[in-house]
Amino acid sequence: MEWVSTLRHAHIAPRKARLVADLIRGRSVDDALARLQFTPKKAAGIIKKVLESALSNASRSAGVDEDRLYISSITIDEGPTAKRWRPRAMGRATRIRKRTSHIHIALEED
Repeated sequence: MEWVSTLRHAHIAPRKARLVADLIRGRSVDDALARLQFTPKKAAGIIKKVLESALSNASRSAGVDEDRLYISSITIDEGPTAKRWRPRAMGRATRIRKRTSHIHIALEED
């Protein structure tokens, strides 16, 4: 059985979030939570909340041993990009892209 949790439109660039996702891919839930707690990146806090949500989804099912759960898949997909403009010299403007991410975490039992 697989338990999934998803966060859409997270305000962080996918490239930055994937760095943290690579740290916990394939690990047990306890190990992943410990690693996320001490990772000094913004994405760590966001991914930790999604992982805790997936763990809560699994714990509501009957007969699930939380110690045997591991992260079977974690994907960071690109969400919509907000376009903004920044004024520059001589009347020009530069585009600023504010990127978002969709975070998907799936847990399975050993």
